[in-house]
Amino acid sequence: MEHLERYYRFQSSIYDATRWLFLFGRAGILDRMAEASPSPHHIVEIGCGTGHNLCRLARRFPGARITGIDLSPDMLAIARRKTVRFDDRVVLRQAIQRDRLEAGCDGILFSYSLSMMNPGWEGVLDSAIHALVPGGVLAAVDFHATPLGVFRAHMEQHHVRMQGHLFPALEARLRVESATVRSAYGGLWTWFEFVGRKPSQ
Repeated sequence: MEHLERYYRFQSSIYDATRWLFLFGRAGILDRMAEASPSPHHIVEIGCGTGHNLCRLARRFPGARITGIDLSPDMLAIARRKTVRFDDRVVLRQAIQRDRLEAGCDGILFSYSLSMMNPGWEGVLDSAIHALVPGGVLAAVDFHATPLGVFRAHMEQHHVRMQGHLFPALEARLRVESATVRSAYGGLWTWFEFVGRKPSQ
C-alpha cells in the first residue's frame, strides 16, 4: 500500500480543511453506533486518518479504550497531536493491510476507509469481524456508487472504488442494526451508513 502512503503524504496537510465537502455522515454514524452499543469497552477505528473521529469517539464514550489504526505515518502524526489530551485512553498504531487485529474489541469503525482498500478490502473486513467479540458492533460510513463513469474514473484516480460492493458485503456478514443509502449532490454519487452486530453464535 505504498501508493496510499505517498498519496496521503500531501493529502494529510489539507485533509481536515477539505473533507467536510464530501465525507458525509461522519457524525451520524457515531450516533448510530452509540444507539447499538451505548457503553463499549474497546473501540478500534480502521483508517483513522487525522484523528477526526478518534476525538469524537473519546468524548462520546468516556469509558472506552480507543485504538486508531492507519497506513499513513503523516496522518498518524496529526492524529497524535489531536489526541494527546486524552492521555493513554487513545492509542495509535501504524499497520499494513495484512496485519490481523487483536481479538477482543466490542466496537469497530470504518469511516471512508474501506472504499480505498483495493485490493484487500475483503480481508480487512473479515479480520475486523474476527476481532469483534460475539455481539460486538461494526459501524461503517463510506462511498457507495455513482451512475457516472467519468466521475467513477476520477475517484479511482484518488484510490476510491465506487461500485456498490461494500454495502451488500456488510449486510451478508453481520446482523443488520441499521443501514441506509443516501444521495449526494443531486445524485452525483451515493453514500451509506451501516451498523451491524456480530452474531453470538
